[in-house]
Amino acid sequence: MEDIIKQVLEFMPQDDITDAAFEGANLVLYTKNKHFFLNCSDTVRKAVYAVKKRIEVRPDPALCMVVEDAEQELRKLIDPEAKIDLIEWDVQRSIVIIEAENPGVVIGKGGEGLHAIKEAISWVPVIKRTPPIRSELIENIRASLYKNSDKRRKFLHETGKRIYNGWKRAHKHEWVRLSYLGSGRQVGRSCLLLQTPESRILLDCGIDVSQEGQEMYPYLDSPDFRLEEIDAIVVSHAHLDHTGFLPYLFKFGYKGPVYCTLPTRDIMTLLQLDTVKIARHEGQEPLYTSKEIEDVVLHTITLDYEEVTDITPDVRITFYNSGHMLGSAMVHLHVGNGLHNILYTADIKYTNTFLLSKAHTKFPRLETVLLEATYGGRDNTLPPMAEQNDIFAGIIKKTLDRNGKLLMPVLGSGRGQEVLAHIHKLVRDGKIEPVPVYVDGMVWDITAIHTAYPEFLNPQMRNQIFHKDDNPFLAEYIRQVGSNKERQKIIESDERCIILATSGMLTGGASVEYLKGLAEQKKNALVFSSYLGPGSYGRRIHDGEKQLAFQKAGGGQDVLNINLEVHKIEITGHADRRELMQFVSHLQPRPKRIMFNHGEQSRCLDIASSMHKKFRVETLAPKNLDAIRLR
Repeated sequence: MEDIIKQVLEFMPQDDITDAAFEGANLVLYTKNKHFFLNCSDTVRKAVYAVKKRIEVRPDPALCMVVEDAEQELRKLIDPEAKIDLIEWDVQRSIVIIEAENPGVVIGKGGEGLHAIKEAISWVPVIKRTPPIRSELIENIRASLYKNSDKRRKFLHETGKRIYNGWKRAHKHEWVRLSYLGSGRQVGRSCLLLQTPESRILLDCGIDVSQEGQEMYPYLDSPDFRLEEIDAIVVSHAHLDHTGFLPYLFKFGYKGPVYCTLPTRDIMTLLQLDTVKIARHEGQEPLYTSKEIEDVVLHTITLDYEEVTDITPDVRITFYNSGHMLGSAMVHLHVGNGLHNILYTADIKYTNTFLLSKAHTKFPRLETVLLEATYGGRDNTLPPMAEQNDIFAGIIKKTLDRNGKLLMPVLGSGRGQEVLAHIHKLVRDGKIEPVPVYVDGMVWDITAIHTAYPEFLNPQMRNQIFHKDDNPFLAEYIRQVGSNKERQKIIESDERCIILATSGMLTGGASVEYLKGLAEQKKNALVFSSYLGPGSYGRRIHDGEKQLAFQKAGGGQDVLNINLEVHKIEITGHADRRELMQFVSHLQPRPKRIMFNHGEQSRCLDIASSMHKKFRVETLAPKNLDAIRLR
């Protein structure tokens, strides 16, 4: 570590650098020389070329203008046409975040606006677009990071020391080993452990929301897993089957880094907080508390797509778009000096959707692919999107014509927003009439997060987000449900409407409350739009059960008769059988081995056999607790 800092400082002007610190794998230099701060790009470029690491120069806090004076100066300097909405100060890092409706006005032609801000107040400006829907959660996360900025700065520096201090484990041979602690021949509790002579890296740490007891959780009692040895955790996306157990690790002492994208950090925080809330509402002791969730946030390092970073001395990762949900990422892991290259796809979608572009397929090097098989069975081919649109429109129209209500249990993170975009298009094309669309549970909060990160959406949706008249999340017929009282009023009214509520499998939350109020009336309809886990109320209803028993608050049971119409359409963020085949056929370069997880046993085995025959590559479908040597 000292060598790389010393090497970088050789390029810098003498006595002008007051501090050199790591922020994860990146190096940040603080300077008291204003001229160097404003004109350091050539010098930094030479240093980056020499050490092949990202380097940033910031002003020493002593050089920065006092916050109160700097804010007044900013408001005088920036054209009112920018419509500044928010200014936040990260004092420890000399960064000012400016949110504006028209960020281009702040940035200026060729970045001249940014340079003027730096020259006037000696802070590093970060410009963001004001989201159409404000997210209280994002603001709370930022506030927590600023409040703990000194603690976080020390953590990031310690992370950099681990990466650059060299190897800490004795070794004689090079090898790569993968252990399945969850998601082996099942959907749920995704958790894989990657081991090398030097590194112990956890890929996701989720729960199985459709199960109870120990079957919910990853096999962390495996002899391969020792919490104190874990160097880093990499999170592919925010869904609870990939992140729901993560705060539990912090509860028992993990203090290392968690890597994910910005939207993943925010959405997984919301989902984890909701898990705690639901447990307490049901009279259960939650697995963890908001304190552990805040610890996850403070230890999270966010990366953009295609941003390369070292996470241990011998493992480098790059995130690529997976097409599954906002911020979802496939993880490319480069092990050793070209020893082995792994792609952990987690959940992918290999077709363009209303919100997202399809999964990326070109990589620098590739030997092993860890591929999902949620819809990997021989018969798991979904109808074309145009056909699904017509089916969905027909169900809505038929339900409304008989003055019914249509309930759609949705995953709040991703599927809910896809459905809103879907409904918006049907209304815009005149295929259904605009009726109230009630959004309940986490759907609204996660929709707000979608509007905060338009750069992760496909180009068409990004443009719609920026135009209020065509923003599918701001249509006048969309209404947020904010209380149990409002929910009951919707259930008891004679109003025709569409209701989107979590959870998607009917495992709890608002969707179950609506089901209890609507299920016994034949005029209503229930439309499932995502994977239904075995044992969930959703799977049981879909499989034909006509009565469900629910525990009463004071003891005993209520029996609910399922009389409403039940439909299943596939508005899914998972690749179907055909898409999985196409994804592998388009991979560049072609891998030598494909291993399947995140699918029911028959589907994993079936697609493994088919891909082996078609592509002539080694295929495996490991079980939980299996360990495979990759190299």
